[in-house]
Amino acid sequence: MKKTSLRRLTYRPILRTLLLALMGAGSALAVHAAEVPAIALRGSQILGPAQQDLGEADWLARLNNWKRDTQGQYPAWLQAMQQWRNSQRAGMAYDDAQYRRPELRWTQRDFVQTQAMVEDRYLYDPATRHYTAKRFLDDLRQRYGGIDSVLLWPVYPNIGIDDRNQWDMLRDMPGGVAGVRGLIRDFHAQGVKVFFPTMPWDTGTRDVGTSMHVATTALMAELGADGINGDTMDGLPLEYRQAADASGRALSLEPELNFRDERMLAYNQQSWGYWAQSLVPMVSKWKWLEPRHMVHVCDRWATDRSTLLQDAFFNGSGIQSWENVWGWWNQLTPRDGEALRRIATIYRAFPEHMVSVAWQPHVQTLHYGVYASAFPLSDSTLWTIINRTDWQISEPVLRLPHQSGQRYFDLWQGRELQPRIVDGAAELSVTLEPHGYGAILRLRAGASMASLPASLQTLAQQARKPLAAYAANWQPLAQQMVAIAPTRAARSAPDGMVEIPAAQFSFKVHGLEIEGENKPGLDVQYPWEAVARRHHLHSLAIRRFYIDRYPVTNAQYLAFVRASGYQPADRHNYLRHWVDGAPRAGDEQRPVVWVSLEDARAYLRWAGKRLPHEWEWQYAAQGTDGRLYPWGNSWDGTMVQAPEQGRSLTAAAVVGQHPQAASPFGVQDLVGSVWQWTSEFADEHTRAAVLRGGSYYQPQNSDWYFPQAYRLDEHGKYLLMAPAKDRAGTMGLRGVQDAAD
Repeated sequence: MKKTSLRRLTYRPILRTLLLALMGAGSALAVHAAEVPAIALRGSQILGPAQQDLGEADWLARLNNWKRDTQGQYPAWLQAMQQWRNSQRAGMAYDDAQYRRPELRWTQRDFVQTQAMVEDRYLYDPATRHYTAKRFLDDLRQRYGGIDSVLLWPVYPNIGIDDRNQWDMLRDMPGGVAGVRGLIRDFHAQGVKVFFPTMPWDTGTRDVGTSMHVATTALMAELGADGINGDTMDGLPLEYRQAADASGRALSLEPELNFRDERMLAYNQQSWGYWAQSLVPMVSKWKWLEPRHMVHVCDRWATDRSTLLQDAFFNGSGIQSWENVWGWWNQLTPRDGEALRRIATIYRAFPEHMVSVAWQPHVQTLHYGVYASAFPLSDSTLWTIINRTDWQISEPVLRLPHQSGQRYFDLWQGRELQPRIVDGAAELSVTLEPHGYGAILRLRAGASMASLPASLQTLAQQARKPLAAYAANWQPLAQQMVAIAPTRAARSAPDGMVEIPAAQFSFKVHGLEIEGENKPGLDVQYPWEAVARRHHLHSLAIRRFYIDRYPVTNAQYLAFVRASGYQPADRHNYLRHWVDGAPRAGDEQRPVVWVSLEDARAYLRWAGKRLPHEWEWQYAAQGTDGRLYPWGNSWDGTMVQAPEQGRSLTAAAVVGQHPQAASPFGVQDLVGSVWQWTSEFADEHTRAAVLRGGSYYQPQNSDWYFPQAYRLDEHGKYLLMAPAKDRAGTMGLRGVQDAAD
């Protein structure tokens, strides 16, 4: 017999012993084989007792669900679950070696993970040029009890703005590799593990020169990171585990999506769970197969996470507390935040229970709409309880086999329980708020737990205020548009600029964010809007102004550098297309690129100009007839530079090569040349710039790259962090000067 088979068999006697202790030897779990129901799967979830498809229409199944006998069918269902688990493990020759590795045991206590955009203003301060991990973590501790790991996200949605690949984007973070390594040390000092993503779809940008798994694991080892999140991946292939081990860095592997092959469970210690929701909670397939596997349940677009939190607690699963979703701030409501705090407190106080090999979902309760799971160890058992009903329950919830000397504790309220003993069973009463939670701990006679008094004290303090007292309403975060100071007014068009007459302009534009639909708070919030949204329409009185006929060229920017001596504090990627402090021969009249928003503003101040407000840029490009392109309403590829679709970025064309594509006012190179900086927006957590005009660079093979905005009623929203990362090989500028009345 193979060693893997011996390991597989060791679960059975342990499981049987613990189940007998939990349910009692006289339990009705011995169900005739003919009565064992089939197990029904829904993606990465297993339907609960009596929830199988009966051939009813969906509406009828929902209507009649209350008639289904989940309690009566539980014994047969549990036996079927156990048989199914044994069969699945045998079929994939399951080997739990990765879960027994001491250096990766932390994954089994990684209960709360958040995904954080590296652009989050709580994580990095561009003014002081320092990472602020402590500020970031203090905020999360204050609002929902903190995190155990963080997934730092430096790539999407900005990737594709130029040919920098996913590893380049990480290395371009402030301070480079050394700076990121220091940030990771700061998180580690606070007891927080650090993940970074890998993007299998990133095959259109710069070729890294090796395989993705080697490039990613090598960079993680160089940084001292702890795990890899596989973006859009239905399991990280075995090559990632092998490459990580070869690098000398023990890394947790965590795919975003459901495993395409059950055998991946053996070496992907963690995963995300995009779970469907139902009245009768479903069971995590992967946790049922391997109780030490940590699923982080996630729904980044949900503004009410109460059901998600209940489903996670019922399963003893982890939670992904993602709030900064590509720059859209989806903060946990105070009620959800407080619920998460209490869930995490229980998880962290009783971590071994949460990975019990004898985990038993859907233990029988005394109330319809109340569901519980048991997590037994040799001398104690923990039950997690959820109330799906709209009313409070303050009555007996569980009836358990009782032995003299056993003690019971209401963990959710932080107090010891005095059970009612009837016919050898303990009836346990707890208070469950509407759509609330409960947790009970039972200690066998003579057992003790040194940490229990302190845990009860913490939980009792948290329970002083009921969840119902916390606000459950969600509000989008308000944004502010950064003011643009006026320039000295000119009476006639300065050299190289075009006069744009005053007008009443219908400003109609929408953002091209790939995700988010039209949720409140998405895209940007103009001063006249009550809330940020994707689609915008407003009539504006625009005063006369002047705008550069062409994007600022390398020659013009060189004159500024030589005259002013300008040197940015953060020089990484600054003018990286230049050689020895000057543009290459022949590039003088190409648009200057690799300049940050700060660099652009510095140049324009020197030139007596400013950035255009977005609506000024659009009016100068569109005129008053609402056309879709500067030359009319139909796309014409001959009007712009031929697109670059290779994996290496070539140079933008010399300005002024397409005069036939000029706007009604004679402004040229507005679209398909280089992106152009316009207005900046900020909220408490994110800064972003509106980019106009699109560029000639079109990375291929994926729909996840930064979208082009060639149409004049479209704009791109570019997240800002620091000049080192913000600068791009396709990002240029043009200036505006105010006109005298």
